Amino acid sequence: MVKGITKRVVVIKSPDPHIFDEAIFIVKDDVSKKSGVTNQEILRQAQGVAENYIRSQKNMRRWPKVPPAIYTLVGAGATGIIWALTTFIF
Repeated sequence: MVKGITKRVVVIKSPDPHIFDEAIFIVKDDVSKKSGVTNQEILRQAQGVAENYIRSQKNMRRWPKVPPAIYTLVGAGATGIIWALTTFIF
């Protein structure tokens, strides 16, 4: 159900469309009224948050993408080694 409440939003288009198309920020109601923050400051802060998010996501991927078949082979090999060790020790 939608009520009759309006919110101010800032929509930032992505400079790198491979990560996201756009970011939507919902602005608090009392920001510009009480604290005197300008629209330019709100837009600048939203752009900064979006840029920091892009940088953090690019830095998180340090390991190369490994195919699922490699995980399967490593898991099967580790299981075989553990089985062999427990069989010959006991």
